[in-house]
Amino acid sequence: MERAIPEVTLNDGTNLPVTGLGTYGLWGNAGANAVASGINAGYRLIDTAYNYENEGAVGEGIRRSGVSRENLWVTSKLPGRYHTYDKAMVAIQESLYRSNLDYFDLYLIHWPLPNEDLYVEAWQALIDAKKWGLVRSIGVSNFLPEHLERIILETGVTPSLNQVELHPFFNQEAQRSMHEELNIQTQSWSPIAKAAAIMTNETISQIAANHHKTIAQVVLRWQYQIGSISIPRSTSPQRQRENLEIFNFSLSDAEMSVIAGLSRPNGRLFDMDPATHEEF
Repeated sequence: MERAIPEVTLNDGTNLPVTGLGTYGLWGNAGANAVASGINAGYRLIDTAYNYENEGAVGEGIRRSGVSRENLWVTSKLPGRYHTYDKAMVAIQESLYRSNLDYFDLYLIHWPLPNEDLYVEAWQALIDAKKWGLVRSIGVSNFLPEHLERIILETGVTPSLNQVELHPFFNQEAQRSMHEELNIQTQSWSPIAKAAAIMTNETISQIAANHHKTIAQVVLRWQYQIGSISIPRSTSPQRQRENLEIFNFSLSDAEMSVIAGLSRPNGRLFDMDPATHEEF
């Protein structure tokens, strides 16, 4: 069944669905089946990465779904070990070969790796990859304000999107504010946070009960209302469907404020600070 998912328009004119399917940890035949299941549940935005080592499974899932390629948006990401210009261009091509796709709808630099100081060079490679038709829209992931400012200053090209850790325990209010100033779309990874923490949270549990919704649905609705694209991961067809059922209710201003109050400065889940984290 086709589900109507609202879309947002990025600063380059590209439209993206406001929620997508995360695929980290979806490998092999089971991973391909999970991707196909998600697409058949209604997802049209599929998020993967070179370092997830599952671009092939994602491509196979797309083929198994039976949904036309032109009706899907596929994202992948450049790993840190390929930040030099020439290596970045090869990595993008390799990712397309792995997934058996002709282009990516969105391609991101996965982490800035400021200690390596090659992310501007990597960004220039993405700019050219877009010119050559390998990707349709280019953005970044886990970039702090200073990283964003630098690539814009040195290349004149603003990312269309920044994918960052964002959930009720770490709501990135200041980062989101800068994105708005720069006309960069926010996207959330780990949008529901860790299940053990979120599912036992009394505040969100009460809000969910008030709306006769699941906790995950409330969190994903909160993500939608703050203007962030969420990419929840699930292998369960039932949960995949449930995670899309967020457009038939709204959270009040008071409920939004209560959820905002759950955020804390040290709310990162995995101690992965983009100022120091290195992922090659």
